[in-house]
Amino acid sequence: MAEAGREPPRFAIRARHIFDGTAMLPANRTTVVVAMGRISAIETSGTKVDGLMPVHDLGEATLLPGLIDAHSHLVFDASDAAAANVQSASDQDLADAMSRRARAMLDHGITTVRDLGDRGFLSLTLRAETATRPAAGPRIVAAGPPITTTGGHCWFLGCEADDAETVTAAVDDHALRGVDVIKVMATGGRMTPTTAPHESQYSLGVLRAAAERAHFHGLPTAAHAHGRQGIHDALAAGFDTLEHASFMTATGMEPDPEIIEAAAVSGTIVSVTLGLLPGVHANPFMESLMPRILAHVKNMADRGVRITLGPDSGINAAKPPTVLPYAVEQFAAAGVGAAAALEAATATAAAACGLDGRAGRIAPGWDADLLAVTGNPLADITAIHQVAAVYRAGVRVV
Repeated sequence: MAEAGREPPRFAIRARHIFDGTAMLPANRTTVVVAMGRISAIETSGTKVDGLMPVHDLGEATLLPGLIDAHSHLVFDASDAAAANVQSASDQDLADAMSRRARAMLDHGITTVRDLGDRGFLSLTLRAETATRPAAGPRIVAAGPPITTTGGHCWFLGCEADDAETVTAAVDDHALRGVDVIKVMATGGRMTPTTAPHESQYSLGVLRAAAERAHFHGLPTAAHAHGRQGIHDALAAGFDTLEHASFMTATGMEPDPEIIEAAAVSGTIVSVTLGLLPGVHANPFMESLMPRILAHVKNMADRGVRITLGPDSGINAAKPPTVLPYAVEQFAAAGVGAAAALEAATATAAAACGLDGRAGRIAPGWDADLLAVTGNPLADITAIHQVAAVYRAGVRVV
């Protein structure tokens, strides 16, 4: 495994196929030139590159942008007691565990992680570490502790605020600390037994105040929203991404066509919570709803909603930090196809993370965060699990 700075300043990567983040390039044996950590050129004519330039020939592999996990929680240990364990752990133990999980994600081709809820702003420390040492882990897009009501969903992560004044003060504090995105719990969630996923935690007015204050600071916003009213209000308040958007009720789920249409028209990105480790049964209720969830996700995609994949990795045993490739496979199997599933985890995910122009594409000027897999994932999406190489900021780390 290469460490930061070990790659030459300019080299080439050659592979049988290239998926550029939106489609497979119409070429065979394509070469990508990397210079100083970024993609400088793409050669599809089959001609040889400069003989003085080192070439990483990956053979029959497919090269694609590194995967982007748009909704993860590196503080959670992917156990059935994740909430309790994060409350009892020391800051040092949490930081060490987060580093290990981040490195594991990189090994599975995940080169960017949007961490949407930590404790004590620990993800910002990890962000600094992986920014200077690519082999340490993915690029981190950090939210810090999510903003929630007193005793609300994930209150134990440390940021409780109940009205427009205290919520905007929390946004100001997060901005001052240097977060990349503001995360607000618009509804309750199953991980916190004292809350209900279908019930709203904030009014439209408070959500609008949060979004406006975040945008004042130049920060994008993400709203955890399961229930219909919470989804409606977060969308109306101007949140940039809707997390989950499952339309949960007290007994099941009831998607609202009008809200889905409004999300499509607005261009708001919806981060859907797919991705389960095969054979692990951590949440029987959600498993029972999975056929309806997949139909709902397919319907949103068909109606023009911009979809990215946010597995909520870390929250239980079926969602380890490395679960994103299973979300890609599950989304493709829902009926959208392999190309749309790969785009959701690359180009669209980059937009959700505020990284348009930097990540999620194989194009000149973009960062050289790359994944190579054995075989062709457009022909067989399960190839996404067959990691052949991973590059982070132009450094080969796998």
